[in-house]
Amino acid sequence: MEFIVTEKYAKRRLDIVLSELLQEENFTRAHIKNLIDKGECTVDGEKVKAGFTLKEGQTIICTIDKMLPLDATPEDNIDFEVVYEDADLIVINKPQGLVVHPCSSTKSGTLVNGLLSKVQDLSGINGVLRPGIVHRLDKNTSGLMVVAKNDLSHVSLAEQIKNKTCKRKYLALLEGHLKENSGRIEGYIDRNKKDRKKMAVSSQGKLAITDYKVVKSYTTCDLVEFSLQTGRTHQIRVHAKSLGHSVIGDDVYGKAEKGLSGQLLHSYSLKFIHPRTQKEMSFEIDLPEYFKNYLKKLKEL
Repeated sequence: MEFIVTEKYAKRRLDIVLSELLQEENFTRAHIKNLIDKGECTVDGEKVKAGFTLKEGQTIICTIDKMLPLDATPEDNIDFEVVYEDADLIVINKPQGLVVHPCSSTKSGTLVNGLLSKVQDLSGINGVLRPGIVHRLDKNTSGLMVVAKNDLSHVSLAEQIKNKTCKRKYLALLEGHLKENSGRIEGYIDRNKKDRKKMAVSSQGKLAITDYKVVKSYTTCDLVEFSLQTGRTHQIRVHAKSLGHSVIGDDVYGKAEKGLSGQLLHSYSLKFIHPRTQKEMSFEIDLPEYFKNYLKKLKEL
């Protein structure tokens, strides 16, 4: 991979900058430092240290192939539900616990591996490790995703997400009770300065916008609908924490919950314009059983 140092990254440490540039691969700082120490990441062709201060215009070249599979291979034992499929796209219901695509920490057993065994063609825009993947869900977030089968669909769906015409709604159970029953969270999300695996509300980074409204209140928590206007890493989970009410079961931004394998966050509604027919496509999916079983134990206000 090759990167040109822009003004944004100038006067900053090489290892911290690479943590941001390689965030899609979920590399830890330790992994990145190891790459730099081995000379797999160079600046203007020279081997440097992890704390090297970058200058605008310099060229960073990283060889990360050794840490990733060469490509994603088909696996027929990956469990997920196909909600809709045609020649251009496929809508799936991703179960909790399933990683979307291979990365440095998960090289197999992903949704992409399963898709490759079930689908003849997937768009190649995102390369061999993320074929067809237009948007993602966190490992422990369940629900609806749309996957592109060809480049025409991929470009169209990506544009719809960018232009906010693709509508994605989630249901989450939050700890405690929100002060306002509805509202908009708008600001920037960036890597957490103390823990690079986490994201945080920041004064810089990427703009993130989330609308929310309380659907139902229980004695100890609120069931909240979130509507994404942007699609940042961990956006809903970070915004929920910023409200002072983390998603129940979120062991990264809140706390683990006994009997749960992850956060109670589900992508239940998805709307977009079909890339070829130009007709609106609308999908809704029920809450998974573990989510419904948790709600049954609660007492409504």
